[in-house]
Amino acid sequence: MKNFSFCNPTKIEFGIDKEKQIGKYMKDFNVKKTLILYGSERIKQNGLFDTTTNSLNENDIKYEAIGGIKSNPILSKVKEAINVAKELNVDSILAIGGGSVLDSAKAVAAGACYDGDVWDFFTNTKPKTALKIFDIITLAATGSEMNSGSVITNDITNQKYSFSSPVTFPTLSVVNPDLHKTVSKEYLAYSAADVIAHCIEGYFTATYHPTITRMYIESNIKSIIKNTEILLKNPDDYNARAEFAWAATMSLNGLSQLGVDKFYFPNHMIEHAMSAITDCPHGAGLSVIMPAWMMWYKDQNLDAFKRFAKEIFNKESAKDGITSLKEWFDKINTPTSLKQLNIDNNTLEKIIQNAFENSKRAKMNDVYNQNSIKEIFDFAK
Repeated sequence: MKNFSFCNPTKIEFGIDKEKQIGKYMKDFNVKKTLILYGSERIKQNGLFDTTTNSLNENDIKYEAIGGIKSNPILSKVKEAINVAKELNVDSILAIGGGSVLDSAKAVAAGACYDGDVWDFFTNTKPKTALKIFDIITLAATGSEMNSGSVITNDITNQKYSFSSPVTFPTLSVVNPDLHKTVSKEYLAYSAADVIAHCIEGYFTATYHPTITRMYIESNIKSIIKNTEILLKNPDDYNARAEFAWAATMSLNGLSQLGVDKFYFPNHMIEHAMSAITDCPHGAGLSVIMPAWMMWYKDQNLDAFKRFAKEIFNKESAKDGITSLKEWFDKINTPTSLKQLNIDNNTLEKIIQNAFENSKRAKMNDVYNQNSIKEIFDFAK
């Protein structure tokens, strides 16, 4: 294994009814006033908002709330929340929702402690400080509840960029799989694709990948496949929900990258262009791009693709393994073609240009130029 340093400071409170203690958890970290961020009004309809605010009230924590954070969260909403956080002088941000809400919370937490434009963090600087971040996660997919990354779309320029910093790890995350039961079958499938994408980026692109980390990733993927199929048949299966949720968290909390050397995130780089231009669900874009990228890239690391085929699908060839993954995506009804996302040639040209700008920013444009990105998308038609 390569040398590494590892620290993940996020405390996880996992299990049924843990959200009822959110006020106590936050009080333990001396929180006095928080800004709640959430997405849809569903959390008010299903009682989660009241449960949360009751717990805050019981622990003498003042709060203000801002809703309406959308999937593929946008910069203008982040800036709106930063202004409120500064005006009210809150000491923390509490996200209630999925990865989009939590990604926004991280940007707001950093931006509230910064005199400049929060977009600076996505382009040319790192935040040095941030408000405390807490969350009650309602959708298992992004792993944002145990990492420091934030992905936001600039709704003026259509740039979908990310940043990470040690100061934007959540202080504490509540993961109650029972809260995830309201996720639609459609978004469960998208979430499965997202988790698998997090797993395979380093698995296939790293110049060195220790066996123990490969085995860990393979177990995560197999768990996602098994439990997705269970949940599509029985959404109320708590144990399947729990295993799915924890696999999602572990896929991007740093453990799947330990001892690995020189890896990249090309699938995410390309998909960020897709969702920036079309606003397609992130996981849906990934399920289209992943098999296409794998077909294009497989000969660059054939041994890893053969191992993936054998370990995940009991297939012998790299191509059969990729085909099996695509067939599984078809089985769970997440898209695998540009046509299914209604992406026509004109839109595709915009996506290719946007993805190329992403590759230049990531210093990957020596491999991912406009021609190679087009070749990848040719496999997705």
